[in-house]
Amino acid sequence: MNSRREFLKTSGIFCAGVLVAPKLFASMADKQYIGLQLYTVRDYMQKDAAATLAKVAEIGYTSVEGTYAAGKFNTVAPAEFKKLLKQNGLIMPSCHYRLGEEKIDGKTPVGTILSGWQQAVDDAAALGQKYMVCAYLSEPERGNLDRYKKIADDFNKAAEVCKKAGIQFCYHNHDFEFVQQDGKYPYEILLANTDKDLVKMEMDLFWITKANQDPIALINAHPGRFPLWHMKDMDKTSDRMFTEVGNGIIDFKKILTHSSTAGLKYFFVEEDKCPGDPYDSIKMSYTYIKKNLVRG
Repeated sequence: MNSRREFLKTSGIFCAGVLVAPKLFASMADKQYIGLQLYTVRDYMQKDAAATLAKVAEIGYTSVEGTYAAGKFNTVAPAEFKKLLKQNGLIMPSCHYRLGEEKIDGKTPVGTILSGWQQAVDDAAALGQKYMVCAYLSEPERGNLDRYKKIADDFNKAAEVCKKAGIQFCYHNHDFEFVQQDGKYPYEILLANTDKDLVKMEMDLFWITKANQDPIALINAHPGRFPLWHMKDMDKTSDRMFTEVGNGIIDFKKILTHSSTAGLKYFFVEEDKCPGDPYDSIKMSYTYIKKNLVRG
């Protein structure tokens, strides 16, 4: 998580076919995507965004989820990023953002929920985004349950701004939200203290599993609350680390049978750390999804 934090300081989705789950994506069967969270290829993106997006598209991905900071998408100006997406036949319906309370080098970061949010929303709308996701709460931004209630209030306010632009606000989980405080999970506090229509959730299947939680139970307890998923597998070792989709222990087929209840609209492949070349990893994940989780 530290590497993600550092990256965020400086800086999918519908399947191409029908996912093997009952009535899944029936409402958008004419246009579906397999997406990639660009954090997986962050080093390549920082060196050459144009070449990286071209490679991602070449592998077969048709959509991406990016990261926004200081007025740029993955360090690229909005107009140029939009151009690169179009050149490669990609869309970006979702992007990651930060809360922005933690200072960076003594300064308040801009383009975050707490600073410069309207500009971030305007840039997202210009790109045609459908979702804006709070990606992560740094350790200094967390706290006790009352602190999470304050964060929930910040989310509600940010989501109101998003709604005016026709964009849905979401929160992306890790595992720290499932460390109990006074018999409750911070994640429960976020769910209970945010408007269920204004604030949805991006369910990261790896981190949910890492926290020893049941994604299906969460879906059934909060139907319609999880329009975005991160397709991220967990390896079979005792370390329970990241691995390519289909190479680990997470039963994606079983979870996907509950996608309609979840309200799933888009999913993104993500691998926080790859054992070798990230391009090899994202190709493996894509191939597994295409062969085993979609048809047509």
